[in-house]
Amino acid sequence: MPLIEIREKPATGMTIRLHEQDNVVVARSDLGIGARLEPEGLTCRSQVSAGFKIAARNIARGEPVRKYNVVIGFASADIPAGTLVHSHNIEFREFDRDYAHAQDYRPVQLLPEHERATFMGIVRANGQIATRNYIGIVSTVNCSATVVHRIAEWFTPERLADYPNIDGVAAFAHGLGCGMEMTGEPMDLLRRATAGYALHANLGAALIVGLGCERNQISGLVKAHPDLAPGDRLRTFVMQESGGTRATIEAGIAAVKELLPGANRVTRQPVPASHITVGLQCGGSDGFSSITANPALGAAMDLLVRHGGTAILSETPEIYGVEHTLTRRARSREVGEKLIERIRWWKDVYTVGRDCQINGVVSPGNQHGGLANILEKSLGSSMKGGTGPLMEVYRYAEPVVQKGFVFMDTPGFDPCSATGQIAGGANVILFTTGRGSCFGAKPVPSIKLATNTPMYRRLTEDMDINCGEILDGTATVQSMGEKIFRLTLKICSGERSKSEDLGLGDHEFVPWNIGVVG
Repeated sequence: MPLIEIREKPATGMTIRLHEQDNVVVARSDLGIGARLEPEGLTCRSQVSAGFKIAARNIARGEPVRKYNVVIGFASADIPAGTLVHSHNIEFREFDRDYAHAQDYRPVQLLPEHERATFMGIVRANGQIATRNYIGIVSTVNCSATVVHRIAEWFTPERLADYPNIDGVAAFAHGLGCGMEMTGEPMDLLRRATAGYALHANLGAALIVGLGCERNQISGLVKAHPDLAPGDRLRTFVMQESGGTRATIEAGIAAVKELLPGANRVTRQPVPASHITVGLQCGGSDGFSSITANPALGAAMDLLVRHGGTAILSETPEIYGVEHTLTRRARSREVGEKLIERIRWWKDVYTVGRDCQINGVVSPGNQHGGLANILEKSLGSSMKGGTGPLMEVYRYAEPVVQKGFVFMDTPGFDPCSATGQIAGGANVILFTTGRGSCFGAKPVPSIKLATNTPMYRRLTEDMDINCGEILDGTATVQSMGEKIFRLTLKICSGERSKSEDLGLGDHEFVPWNIGVVG
């Protein structure tokens, strides 16, 4: 049994109780002072917006505040029953957690092979399975960013009309590559991200473009990642050797023209769902994230893993405070300790003295949506991975080879986090949002899951699924999880997501910069 028990369907009433041991409940809708709160039998003492917490009983100063029977902070003052509970009266502070490594590990019960789902994928010559078919133009350094964008922009839908099996020509530019540490993790990380995109299954071919004098030399990149050696699917250009900006753009356009016929010679065919690797994201989270979209996505990932697929949970700052719910499910102490090592690096090295969310304060959007601090946000964020065993922990942009539920160390900033997941092999992104994040992630499709019906109706052009139906009483967590899983199969088979219809994803290649810039 997982530490966080998720109710299949929130009970009816003005408030939602998530666990019998909780001392807060969640407002289902906006509430005014004097409202009678049933079934709790309380009178509301505050103006409370939908998704925010209300004291279910008197909470004494210093007492833990519990949601899903998990500590999300401590009362900074006496809080009378019926009062709004939020960042003004919840104190964020450290507390001991029992990691109990591998104590609750249970192997996944895989479905028999004849019962496993399939999707229509693209099979590459090297055995990789793609969900999309792009040609990618990748920069080694910010100095070649304009060139890679100009090459990609030349290939309009009209100019690609004769190549119906190609989803587009996409540029992957970034702000790094020079003025940075030559050795060690910062450069290794950038090169892992760059190589992961250039070699991604969803690219039928790629160009890598450098300036020539940058620290991230193409020669150094290829030495670190020998699979990047130029060949039928990969070309490289150095602007200072190719005649400069205009000449390199022209040479790049000519090279893509040569690559188009070969990249177009693909067909989709049935392949097992075990070839789906999902990057899990959440952004613009709100008080309903942990009640609707995140647990529903977790249910979908439990299904995917039983079909042999892979789910990558990330955003290390956004599991902080509930990491013990993951280490308990780790397949071994070694895997659990890898996760704790990453948490400690964030807390003791990377963010010491810094004003960032792992040290307590979440974004204004999160606070306006009802989340008091990072502990409460992490409570919902961690649910995206489902309830299965944690099989492995990866560093940023490392190739993900372990099947099942895994974790990758990334920041909470969505484009940066998704970049690491895609570089690691994710071929689809599933993204929950309560406030309404608008996001795409070429070269993979991104599927957006709304936590509540009002936001879904406002932003229906951006949202693929309304998980607010769980709150409305027209769906359960499990039925919504099945719906998400089925839509994922369809989109991995070529059906376009809302973000793809809008053309999002041209500027979301954001490698993590952890080093000194000088």
